[in-house]
This record gives sequence, structure tokens and C-alpha cells, in this order.
Amino acid sequence: MQPEPTKILAVDDVEENLTALEALLTGEGVRLIKARSGAQALELLLVEDVALALLDVQMPGMDGFELAELMRGTERTRRVPIIFLTAVATDERRQFRGYESGAIDYLFKPVDPHILRHKVALFVELFQQRQELARERDRHAAALARLHAHGDNSPLAIVELNADQHIIAWSHGAERLFGWRGAEVMGFDLGELKWLDADERGEFAAVMDEMIAGTLPRATRPLRFHTVEGLPVECECYCSALRDAGGRLFSISLQILDVTERKRAEETQRLLVGELNHRVKNTLASVQAIATQTLRHSSGPSDFAPTFIGRIHALAGAHSLLSGATWQAARLRELVEGQMSIGAIDGERFEFEGPDVDLAPEPALHLALVLHELVTNAHKYGALSVPGGRVCLHWRLTGDRLVLEWQERGGPAVAPPTRRGFGTALIERSLRADGGSAEPHYASEGMGWTLILPHVSEGRAAERPARRSQPSATDPAQGLPDLKGRRLLLIEDEPLIAFELAASLEDAGAEVAGSVSTVEDALDRIGRGGFDAALVDGNLQGQPVDRIAHALTARNLPFLFVSGYGSEHLPQPFSHATVIEKPFSNKELMKAIAELWGN
Repeated sequence: MQPEPTKILAVDDVEENLTALEALLTGEGVRLIKARSGAQALELLLVEDVALALLDVQMPGMDGFELAELMRGTERTRRVPIIFLTAVATDERRQFRGYESGAIDYLFKPVDPHILRHKVALFVELFQQRQELARERDRHAAALARLHAHGDNSPLAIVELNADQHIIAWSHGAERLFGWRGAEVMGFDLGELKWLDADERGEFAAVMDEMIAGTLPRATRPLRFHTVEGLPVECECYCSALRDAGGRLFSISLQILDVTERKRAEETQRLLVGELNHRVKNTLASVQAIATQTLRHSSGPSDFAPTFIGRIHALAGAHSLLSGATWQAARLRELVEGQMSIGAIDGERFEFEGPDVDLAPEPALHLALVLHELVTNAHKYGALSVPGGRVCLHWRLTGDRLVLEWQERGGPAVAPPTRRGFGTALIERSLRADGGSAEPHYASEGMGWTLILPHVSEGRAAERPARRSQPSATDPAQGLPDLKGRRLLLIEDEPLIAFELAASLEDAGAEVAGSVSTVEDALDRIGRGGFDAALVDGNLQGQPVDRIAHALTARNLPFLFVSGYGSEHLPQPFSHATVIEKPFSNKELMKAIAELWGN
């Protein structure tokens, strides 16, 4: 963009004189503005910025002296330089009047072209310099305003120190973070202010010494400061040494970020990871013990598989309840209802009653296994092994002790066993680990147990999410649905689970069209088609599966979620989709797949 030309005002009542001046002075970057009278000149000066005014002295109406006096009396034109051009010899008195009215020079006609050009060039250059200075001033003012706005609104506390480590600038962000106003701390030494934590002063002083010496231009340090009330604030401090063109230090800038909440979050995360690691290892150890003891007391694979899987499902159900309550407590009633929801016991043959009771995480997990063992034993040997048998479970609070009474009716006669099986040992040891007890009763009317747990509180009225129904290994064998001819895509990032899913599908006659473990691979495979339905994990390598669900829906491909997440953590637009929670039962999984096509 070309700069606007510099303008010069020429005022003369003779047109030929104006034309001559225009021919003489107009050139690159310079434009002559012409006026035939003083009044016309004043009108032009209202809208034009000029570098110089060339005024004829002798003009009808308003002469050059009068025009100059009017220009000097107006703020807009007060500083415009004036050169008088006159053909009339003047005495000293008239010249003095001209200078008094604001003229800076007199030139007598005929004007020497070289002299006029040089004088005009000088004033044009001065005008251009003033314009550039004005632009620089505006740019600097705008930059300063931006800096002030940044300092005022920034989350950073910006503090500036001189070479003696006295405070010379204290931003609004510093006022908000630390509580001192700028006027209260200006000029203070850091030690006098008691702003920096005493334990941090040595390291901070070492950094400042290096910056002052010029060996360290910038540095970042975690430091602890204090507010005006003395409260500690964990910060990250970004230090910069500011030097002039000669390399002399004129200040040290500190940009301070409050990271107190971030450090708390990191500490919380560290604790959560440690707690998660602890719980996972405890759960794996429990699974290992269940597997070992179940195998030791099983007659063969056909006996081991349903017993082991049933115990794992009982453990998983309790975990789901605890997860829904952020691992704080599980409602006893929900543990009991869970046995019905997974099909472990027929609600028509099971009566239960008792107050609302909350169980801590460990007792809840143990009691879930105990309830499962009681139900399993009742199916195998007790009241639920015959059509007319029934089970009653009543519980009550005695002080802070929970007493549960399990009683079976209408089943085979019972007698004390000749040897203790794993189920009985599991019931007794699980409650004993929590400081409780389990006492069996071998009555003529049926098997009974008195279970006691200490330190139990009454339940709160908080609502918890409903659980999805899950299968049980104790379900009566109905056989697997026939999925022959169906092609299914497995979208699962855990190889062992994908392997188990593939084996289960093949046992049911289905064909596995492929197995993918990432979101991108799944989208690519969906785009190529060639399958009838999909089994989708709830999360793939830390990424949500929303895009996968949308892609399947867009192609009218049925799918269901096979996930360790509850339905509340799965893609919200697909809350209607079937969810099979891990660990899963093959029968229930195959049944859910068959229902994708209304079978």
C-alpha cells in the first residue's frame, strides 16, 4: 500500500502563480493544494493536513498576515509552518509583523527555484518524521494497552524486580492471587515482604544471582509462595532476565502460575492409581483362590466350569454395585436382589425381608460370594433342588451387628456332612475375615445358617442405578441358540476376551467375520461391510466407541455392547442397545445375539 502524499498549501490570488508553484514543487510523494483566497484556504485546512503553507502577502479581502494570524489561533493549524511569498519590498516593521503572525521565513518574488525546493523539502521531511513519530506513538500505546490488558486479565501473576531484587511492578493477577495491592508492595525487598516461602529462598536467590550475573537468561522453577494471610500457594515461576541493547540488566520478570489445584489433582490421581492397583490385585488374588479351590473340590470340567463362573459373576455383581456408589458402600437388599436379577434363584420361591443396610466394600464382596454359595448349595442339595422347596432370608440389626437368618423349607432331609467342602469353608472364612461368623443348622425341615457381620450401618435412601440382568452358570441348560450362517464382527481390544468370544460364536455355529481392536480399524472394517452384526466393547484402548456405534447404525447393522462398563458410561444416544456386562455367560450372550434378529 502506497503512503499518502505529503500535502503543501499554496495561497495566491493569481492563478498563474499557483500553476508555477505546482509545476515547481509537485513530485514523488508531494502534492500541492491550491487556494485563491484566505477564506478558501481556511476551508481546505479544515479537512486537509498540510506540511507547509506558502502564503502570498498581498491578496484582496484577507491578506496573508490575517490568514496567518487566523491559522495560529486555531488548534488544528497552530503548528503548520508558514512561508510568506511577496513581490513587494517590505520594511522591517512589516517583516516583524509577518514573523509575529507566525511566519518562519520570507521569500521575495521572483522566487529562486532551488531555494524554494530545498526549504519545502526540509519541511516535508520534518512533517513526515512527525507523522511517523505519531504512528509509532499510537503503535506503542496500543501495544502498551494490550500488555496492560494481558497483565490485568491473565491468570498469571506478573511481578518485576530490579537488579537489587526490589519489586518494581505488581500486576492485577498478582493482587488477585496473593492479596497484596501493588501500592503496598512496590519497592519492597522480597525478604521484607515474607512472600516467598522460607524453605524456597535459597534456591530462588541462587537463580536470581545467576540471572543478574548474565549466566542464566531464563529459568522455570516450582516455588511455594504465601498470600497476605499466610496461606501457602504452590506455583510454577517462569523467570526472565530483561536486558537493554548494551546487555545491561534493567529488570527480572517473574510470571507465576498457581498450580495448587493441579498438584492436588495429581496427588489424588496417584492415590487413586495406588488404590486401583491394590483393588485389582486383591480381586485377581480372589479369582485365583476361587479357581484353585473350585478345581480342588470339583469332580471334573463339567462340574468346575459352572461353579467357577457362577462365583465370578457373584463377585462381578458386587463390584458393579460398589462402582455405582463410587466404591463407598453397597446396599444389602441390592445384593440379595442381584441373585434374582441374574437368574440364580426364582423369585417365586425366595422370600427375603429386612431393613435397609449399607455394607462396606470388603464385607459386601464377601457377602456376595456367601449368598451365591448358599443359593448354589440350595440348587444342588437343598430346597431348590426339588419343585416345592422354598428359601427364606431375614435380616436384622442388633446394635451395629447385622444378623442374617437363611432357612430352607420343603427340601430333602439334611444332616451334618462327613467332610467340609469348599463352599462351606468359603462361607465361614469370608465372614470370619470381616470379624463376623457363620453357623450352620441342620434341621429336619431344611438347611439353615445364621450369619453375623459387625460394624454395619443403616442404609441411606440414595437411589442407585438399576443393574442389567446377567446370566448365571446355575441356569437350567437350555442349549445354545442356533446362529448358523450369521457372520459377526468382533470389536474388542483384549485378546483373551476376543478369543473367548470367537470360540463361543463358533460353538453356536456362527462365523467370525473379523476381529479389530482400535476405533480406526473398526471404522475401516465397518466401511467394507461383509458381516451381519457386531459385538462392541465399551472402550477401545482408552477411546470411546461413539463413532463406531454411529457408523453401525448408519449402515443398519445390529450390534450389542459387551463391556465392563455400566450402561451409564456407554454412548448416550444408544442407551436402548443391549448391554452384556463382563464377565458374561455364553448362553446369555448367544441369546442376546439371536435376539438382534428377533429370534
